[in-house]
Amino acid sequence: MWRSRLKEPKREMHGYLEDHSGVFDPDQVRTLVAAFEKAWASVQASGAIFDTDTKADSARAILAKHIIAAAKQGERDQSRLCDGALLALTQG
Repeated sequence: MWRSRLKEPKREMHGYLEDHSGVFDPDQVRTLVAAFEKAWASVQASGAIFDTDTKADSARAILAKHIIAAAKQGERDQSRLCDGALLALTQG
């Protein structure tokens, strides 16, 4: 097994946000991107190993989708967005 390469998280999160154009203002987008970056950094720091890029991409998708869903319900705290996404990943 190998550890997946860290892809550019900002561009990835922006990719997921493209489906929600106009929902979030620029400050909110920055918060969501920061929450995603923090969550992915935590996954990497944990030593999690993904045996394929597909599994790493799936993990990032879970994080991003949870952050967006929570933000659409009104959550704006970066730490809570991050923590919720990490919890969703462990349950996914």
